[in-house]
Amino acid sequence: MTMRISLFLALLLVSAHGFSQDPRFYIFLCFGQSNMEGNARFEPQDTTVDSRFRVLETVDCPNLNRTMGQWYTAQPPLCRCRTGLTPVDYFGRKLIAHLPKDVKVGVINVSVGGCKIELFDKDHYASYVSTAPGWLKNMAAEYGGNPYGRLVEMAKLAQKDGVIKGILLHQGESNTNDSSWPGKVKLVYDNLVKDLQLDAASVPLLAGEVVHADQGGVCASMNRIIATLPQTIPNAYVIHSDGCTDASDNLHFNAEGYRVLGARYADKMLSLLGYGAAAKK
Repeated sequence: MTMRISLFLALLLVSAHGFSQDPRFYIFLCFGQSNMEGNARFEPQDTTVDSRFRVLETVDCPNLNRTMGQWYTAQPPLCRCRTGLTPVDYFGRKLIAHLPKDVKVGVINVSVGGCKIELFDKDHYASYVSTAPGWLKNMAAEYGGNPYGRLVEMAKLAQKDGVIKGILLHQGESNTNDSSWPGKVKLVYDNLVKDLQLDAASVPLLAGEVVHADQGGVCASMNRIIATLPQTIPNAYVIHSDGCTDASDNLHFNAEGYRVLGARYADKMLSLLGYGAAAKK
């Protein structure tokens, strides 16, 4: 009798876990600075979204009727309460369009405009924030002063619902010409893998180039350093920005640029997930 009860309880726990975590719910962590945050004003065409594409809110947004830690249909903004269009918008849209109909996509976006990659160093972010300008401190404060910590907190919540399949990064403008940037990114990536108990071999890092030289990008020299990231992180892939149109400041992409860049992130992720042919249809 005791053995039967133990077996029943074990099966009950397995069943409960199976119902809470859906292996067909693909989750992607997104972080970086202003181009990942979303700098372009979204347009009417950007607001119609398939309900299979979800966003986990990372801050409380009364203006959007959203609460931190809850899933919503991924209508922009996908970062904080008043940010703009981001590559994540069209990354998710393209995934949903080409993945099987029973697969959902969820994104978590924790980004801070103007930040260096050091903001996401969990051991040294506090010293970085302490010397940052007031506007950056204010944005970090929306994440409890610790954006990396908020990203991990939300990711752990999301892991109760689905499976983390990849990490998206768009950052580098504030680290332009910093040859140590790939190593700093690796530190953040390794920490995420450890803190979330991920398998590095199956959770790739996709890193986007900054505004390209063909658009007059003022930080375009950083792309040479971004190109070396796969030498430091074996499961990293660079998403090219050539031809992605930019805003008048030559620092941010415009709305169309974000749409194209986001689709390129999706093309790479679809290929890595084994749907490369579908992505080209």
